[in-house]
Amino acid sequence: MAETYLGIDVGTSAVKVVLVDRTQAPLASASTGLMTSRPRPLWSEQDPEDWWRATQTAVAEIRRQAPDRFSTIAAIGLSGQMHGAVLLDDQDRPLRPAILWNDGRATTECAELAAEVPGLGRIAGITAMPGLTAPKLLWVRRHEPDLFRRVARVLLPKDYIRFKLTGEAVTDPSDAAGSLLLDEAARDWSPPLLDACGLTLAQMPRVVDGTSAAGCLIPAVAQDWGLTHRTVIVAGGAGDAAAGAVGIGAVTDGDAFISLGTSAQIFVTTGEYRPAPETLIHGFAHTLPATWFQMAALLNGASVVEWAARLVGETDIGALLARTEAEFDSRDRSRRLLFLPYLAGERTPHDDPHARGVLFGLAPDTTPTDVMLAVLEGVALSLREARDCLTAAGTRVDTAAVIGGGARSPFWTRLIASALGIPITRYAGSESGPAFGAARLARIAVTGEAVEAVCVKPPVLDVTRPDPALGVTYDQTFIRFKRLYRALREEFKA
Repeated sequence: MAETYLGIDVGTSAVKVVLVDRTQAPLASASTGLMTSRPRPLWSEQDPEDWWRATQTAVAEIRRQAPDRFSTIAAIGLSGQMHGAVLLDDQDRPLRPAILWNDGRATTECAELAAEVPGLGRIAGITAMPGLTAPKLLWVRRHEPDLFRRVARVLLPKDYIRFKLTGEAVTDPSDAAGSLLLDEAARDWSPPLLDACGLTLAQMPRVVDGTSAAGCLIPAVAQDWGLTHRTVIVAGGAGDAAAGAVGIGAVTDGDAFISLGTSAQIFVTTGEYRPAPETLIHGFAHTLPATWFQMAALLNGASVVEWAARLVGETDIGALLARTEAEFDSRDRSRRLLFLPYLAGERTPHDDPHARGVLFGLAPDTTPTDVMLAVLEGVALSLREARDCLTAAGTRVDTAAVIGGGARSPFWTRLIASALGIPITRYAGSESGPAFGAARLARIAVTGEAVEAVCVKPPVLDVTRPDPALGVTYDQTFIRFKRLYRALREEFKA
């Protein structure tokens, strides 16, 4: 029987797993939810062991769905939420909950790091921001010094799962890029940045390309999963943004896509390292050899849609979206609400961990569909502002694909296309992007095939072109959207 490949994506809201065959057809998929703890304002944490338990549960479901094909797994690929700080002691046990990408506590440490390492943005591809890993490590060193002295390993979220699978401390360039500890041009750890954080190379994982083998499944896990018949390779994998690029086929210079997961990104693959930290664009190493990318990173994506549904007491998000769409074309545009989608602060274009969500223009007759439309448009306008940062960095985005859970909605795609003024392509299966991309990396790691032979673009589901009349409306709304944030910026800090 032909071999299969497993992709595991350690997300923020869930661990998602997909099993694919040699034709890249999905054979089974599973998802296990995760909870995030927010014990203090600006904090966001998860227990690394919860990721492992969720991975075990999701893999068991894959095995139940496709037992025969599960037994033919030749390689496993990993993807995961970026920037998380996973700290292990000398017994390889987590010392504390992982500090996540949307944690905003390390503002002071960002300023200190920038002062300590001149030219940091050119080395690491982005200015110091609280959500990145390095400032969090400085925060731990200052506020939990006894714990920091016990740190034997620093890992990123997906690489903790790799460690459980293989016993190897390894990462890939794209995930390492988001740590603010990588020399992006050299695609390896930066000694000056490690020194500034009080770390040594010995505490850091080895960096390998995402297409390379990074270890093998250890006997105990292989036995537990019933995979003792062969050696199962574990690939280098990728951070979720880069894994999404691999899954959507965005692997050549100029390929662009929008990701609508818990957070949101506009991602453009580049053939060379092009840092532009002054624009708040991330210039990072790709998981693919000799490849980089530019990315506008937004902290709030499809998660705000789920929040809005809870806010208005709607348990069926699909039904609420359908009602919103049905009322859209007959809606009185003069009553349009404005929504700032910054529930978890914002990175591009504001670098403001204190920013928060705002619904502006509420009235006695405001309805749940009014609120949902404002939320959908708020993310669309935020993506437009982020796209303008990419333009300022010298990168034009004239067309893009869309992936992630938000890609399921043609209506939201229509709003985004009109707000950005560009056509947007949805691909078949694009909502499972990072896990599918991880499975592709697993295949390349074991077969040695060329990237361009495996990472082809999936079949086109549809192409949404911008609505010119709606675009004119959004041109006007965009001015108010930006003005509202500027008016409230100091209030957020207060």
